Amino acid sequence: MKTVKIGIEGMHCASCVSRVEQALNKVPGISKATVNLATEQAAITYNEKEISQEQIKQVVTDSGYQPLDLETAIDPEKRKEQAIVLQKIKFFVSAIFTIPLLYIAMAPMIHGVSLPYPEFLKPDLHPVTFALVQVLLCLPVVLVGYQFYTLGYKSLFKGHPDMDSLIALGTTASFGYSLFSFVMILKGDLSYVHGLYFESTATIIALVLLGKYLEMRSKGKTGEAIKKLMNLTPKTGLVIRGNVEQEIPVEEIKVDDLVVIKPGERVPVDGIIMVGSTLVDQSMLTGESIPVEKVPGDELIGGSINKNGFVTIRAIKVGKDTILSQIIRLVEDAQGSKAPIAKLADVISGYFVPIVLILAVLAGAGWFIAGKGFVFSLMILVSVLVIACPCALGLATPTAIMVATGKGAQNGVLFKNAEALELMDKVTTVVFDKTGTLTDGKPYVTDIITTSRLSENKVLELAASAEQGSEHPLGEAIVREAKGRGMQLEQVTFFSAVTGRGIEGKLNGIPLLIGNKLYMEMKDVDVSAYASRLDSLSEEGKTPVFVVYDGVLIGIIAIADTVKVETHETIALLQGLHLKIIMITGDNHRTAKAIAGEIGITEVLSDVMPQDKAAKIKELMDAGEIVAMVGDGINDAPALAQANVGIAIGSGTDIAIESADVVLVKNSIIDVYTAIRLGHATIRNIKQNLFWAFCYNVVGIPIAMGGLYIFGGPLLNPMIAAAAMSLSSVSVVLSALRLNSFKA
Repeated sequence: MKTVKIGIEGMHCASCVSRVEQALNKVPGISKATVNLATEQAAITYNEKEISQEQIKQVVTDSGYQPLDLETAIDPEKRKEQAIVLQKIKFFVSAIFTIPLLYIAMAPMIHGVSLPYPEFLKPDLHPVTFALVQVLLCLPVVLVGYQFYTLGYKSLFKGHPDMDSLIALGTTASFGYSLFSFVMILKGDLSYVHGLYFESTATIIALVLLGKYLEMRSKGKTGEAIKKLMNLTPKTGLVIRGNVEQEIPVEEIKVDDLVVIKPGERVPVDGIIMVGSTLVDQSMLTGESIPVEKVPGDELIGGSINKNGFVTIRAIKVGKDTILSQIIRLVEDAQGSKAPIAKLADVISGYFVPIVLILAVLAGAGWFIAGKGFVFSLMILVSVLVIACPCALGLATPTAIMVATGKGAQNGVLFKNAEALELMDKVTTVVFDKTGTLTDGKPYVTDIITTSRLSENKVLELAASAEQGSEHPLGEAIVREAKGRGMQLEQVTFFSAVTGRGIEGKLNGIPLLIGNKLYMEMKDVDVSAYASRLDSLSEEGKTPVFVVYDGVLIGIIAIADTVKVETHETIALLQGLHLKIIMITGDNHRTAKAIAGEIGITEVLSDVMPQDKAAKIKELMDAGEIVAMVGDGINDAPALAQANVGIAIGSGTDIAIESADVVLVKNSIIDVYTAIRLGHATIRNIKQNLFWAFCYNVVGIPIAMGGLYIFGGPLLNPMIAAAAMSLSSVSVVLSALRLNSFKA
């Protein structure tokens, strides 16, 4: 199976989306097709042996839309800009002709107000001129709005009427009747001079064009996060080839190229520093507000800013493989995906337009039978057709998803798909891996207990001197602590390690033993006098390391994997959302309970091996919990994949991206809280958008059918219906843009 993305030009509403999706999903060889109105793209998973991309594009064409190859087509941003400019021109052209037409048609009808009006246009004195000028002013507007007719009638005749069909039918009805009236005036029947509705036709088209222009401008703002990320990569890089520095386009930089980066420049590709040191601003990518010191051997992320030093890096990831490119791709995929809640609007819109057509005909026919006359009935039919466009329904979900995923990316939270964003709103339980997630993943010396006359520092110095040759994490922690205190360590003359127990060495000819309780028993060292102290260390989640010098126990060094700075705050914030918090770890129950108690977690799953974590997650899900699993994305991959939502800590590592639904770029678990809150805010926004979109139609259609008029209320003019329809779409997009105010 292969997945391809193609652009689709000409979609306007939810029924357009529904039609293309249905057409694609019916084709043998296509396993899944998802169409997104906001991004104007289709993501299609298909079998290359059964169907080709050209055949897929033909299906889109047959549905009435223009397929675009995203690889070779005009840059999507440029295409959007061009479309916005074209829409703006169309609106202004329509407005230039509609405004005088509206004045000519309406001014004579305004009683009690004397408005300046040309003598030769007065309908009672010069009816033919009055009608002819309206025809001439209306025709350019109809021509500017030609797409409503070409697309609308094409969709109608294919049996899939959409928004364009409703506009086309409504304006054709009013324009057609007005032309009929004009012909009757030419024949001498002047009673038809008051049966001209050219201004309604032109105003409807002009208002819909205005609405589409405003909608396109607003939709353009939903992709601002992607634009900012794309702008992080410089266009060129200074590469050393053949001992010569040459500036080349960033696309031409290859893996293993040596790239020179000057102070103030952006890093063009991911690479490792070979020469020089500097401070690097990674804030746009990782959220670290303070520049990070980088020395030879450290990795630089493409898009970060070299602050103050000249450095030469060796390119390790270029083009689409860089971390920044992976982030952009993740955000684009998420924006193009469809949340389950969106399917509700799609299903409804599939039936919506045909039902509206039936209601419009029934309403018009009903009023005609009731004796209200043809013109009155026609206006009812036009009003119903125009007000009922399902644009707002189609935009309610994808625009919110686009803004939310972009906002998440700006805050270092990458959603792989819209479903993950929606599930964040439903999460009831958050399960945290301990090591590397809640804790730093590195053991640190926490206590030094002296059991002789030697000082703490002397005990540490002797232990660290012996541990210099050890690769065990506990030994490394002891050496790191000693160096952190500025100690000068001595070299041991003999070194021997017993796996899982400890080490033995000689310092200045004197034997030195360092190890755990089992190692002490092996060497006949009695530590029973310190049993109560050892118990208290164990309850605190600390591991004791015994130091024996010349046969005498001189001290106990306690080592623990320290809790991350932000862990306490994160747990408290999540508990404030009334979520169940669970810690899962391979540690023994006593140690696990101690760490959990320190950070405020009451429920612990201990002694769980990495391969068994997924089974524990499944047990929680089977019990009815919606589970978010938070891990480092490597040994937790099965559990991340099993959970309803997998959240990986890590700067976009391949395994994290592969197994998780959400990636926290900044390596900070407090962003779990950010992700869940963003999920809450997004789904709340979508529900509000859908509610108002549904309400608009539920209230608007009965009014357009004459519901208020029956009880002596006003009749909805088709021009007002057009304005209301356009504003509903714009309001939904503007509502989605409110998510830009979300604060991490």
